[in-house]
Amino acid sequence: MRVLPDPAPSAGAASARWSDLRARVISAVILGPLVILGIWWGGVPYAAMLMAAALGLGWEWVALCGAVAPGLPGALMLMSIGAAACCTILGEAPAGLALLALGTVATGVAGREMAHARAFAAGVPYIGLGVVSLIWLRADGAVGLTNLMFVLLLVWSSDIGAYCVGRFVGGPKLAPSISPGKTWSGAAGGLLGALGAAWAVAAAFPAGGSMGRVGVIAVVLGVTSQAGDLLESQIKRHFGVKDSSRIIPGHGGLLDRLDALLLAAQVAAVLALMAGRGVKIWQ
Repeated sequence: MRVLPDPAPSAGAASARWSDLRARVISAVILGPLVILGIWWGGVPYAAMLMAAALGLGWEWVALCGAVAPGLPGALMLMSIGAAACCTILGEAPAGLALLALGTVATGVAGREMAHARAFAAGVPYIGLGVVSLIWLRADGAVGLTNLMFVLLLVWSSDIGAYCVGRFVGGPKLAPSISPGKTWSGAAGGLLGALGAAWAVAAAFPAGGSMGRVGVIAVVLGVTSQAGDLLESQIKRHFGVKDSSRIIPGHGGLLDRLDALLLAAQVAAVLALMAGRGVKIWQ
């Protein structure tokens, strides 16, 4: 008797690889323009958007660690992150950083009996430093707008490049013990996306820097972006969850969507500090 071969699994596997694409695209089409408008306007709209994001991120972290937000540890975390964001909005970034340091200690003491006490307290600088960096970057007038859009488009392009190339090409896993879905081909696609976005922005807003310097900064921020994504994957694995929440269809929670940006913004803020206020970070 002739045995017919089993149908090739590639079609089903391909379908599974792209199963979340529709939801991701719809969410991006709705949220992307709102985020860009908030950044463009700056001022009160941007401050309100960042404050809401800061509190949302803090709430998700509290839930991940199994705490109750109205309880003392959860309240201290939200207050620390929110107060640091307020100080930075008012132009007092050093005071915001000091509040994050104080809040980390206070949250650690208040939550010392928790099962994830150290991880819980680490959420204050993990979220707070990224939020403070995003606010401080935008506060530099028109240059701040350009710098922040440079970072945002680079991170988005890195994410899109990694997603598309990783699913088209596949291949060896990047860090299977942390995130089984990520591949080396996806990482390469992410870096190419970051480079393309960085060169495009630098060409649209020339600032005297060489394309080589732009490329180096793009690689640094691209690697940082992917490191932030891997860090979030490790955090979720530690807590045994797939997503930080389900607030954004196709993406999960705010932490899932902003993980790369939180870390990349911190590196970009250091680059902006080194360059000086009023100077584009790729100059």
